Amino acid sequence: MRILALETTDKTGSVAALDDYNLLAELMLDQNQRSARSLAPAMQALLARVDWSPKDVQLVGVSIGPGSFTGLRIGLTAAKVFAYAVDANVLGINTLEAVALGGAADLAGDVGQPCGTGCQPVLHVAIDVQRGDVVAQPFAMHSPDRVESLGPQELLPADQWLSRLTPETVVSGPALIRLADRLPSGIKAMDRRYWPPRASAVGRLAAQYYSAGRRDDLWKLVPRYFRRSAAEEKWDAMGK
Repeated sequence: MRILALETTDKTGSVAALDDYNLLAELMLDQNQRSARSLAPAMQALLARVDWSPKDVQLVGVSIGPGSFTGLRIGLTAAKVFAYAVDANVLGINTLEAVALGGAADLAGDVGQPCGTGCQPVLHVAIDVQRGDVVAQPFAMHSPDRVESLGPQELLPADQWLSRLTPETVVSGPALIRLADRLPSGIKAMDRRYWPPRASAVGRLAAQYYSAGRRDDLWKLVPRYFRRSAAEEKWDAMGK
């Protein structure tokens, strides 16, 4: 299964090519350009690097949120148009789960086991959704290749999320860029390189879900914003 994976929900976007679970190449998007300009050239360069034609791609994995409003729209639109053009399948991936899987292999080595011998480490992942809020979700880290959600994704004030964390809790995610210096005593943060979601993790999750039989409808797949944009809320407040 040849997989093209796209991650554009964070400021540090990326694209990756995988053969089943094996990562062949990953490219970061040009940070001097917006994703709308950098994504297509990065996809083209990636395919050239692994010597694939567009029609060689059989599955497109893409982050569907939470994350940047604009980034989500750009990534998902590109994924759906590409998949339609080459007759590939498409799977939407939870951005929080991609963050969790990205750090799964190094959790024990970087921060130590947060629980007793024989139990599974738990990682709390949070993404900053602006206006003082985060979307957060906990995950059990079963192995370097498998994580499991332990609860639903929640939209809540950052202060409330921080207050819920207990000593020995392990945390990760882009929200730590703003919140790392506010973590309560005893909370362990993953190494900073694991905070952003990566296309390589999106691709690995897409491979897992596809092998398990999951299929997404290209025409019905939509971003998961978790809140309305500031512009929409202001529009409502004006009685429009």
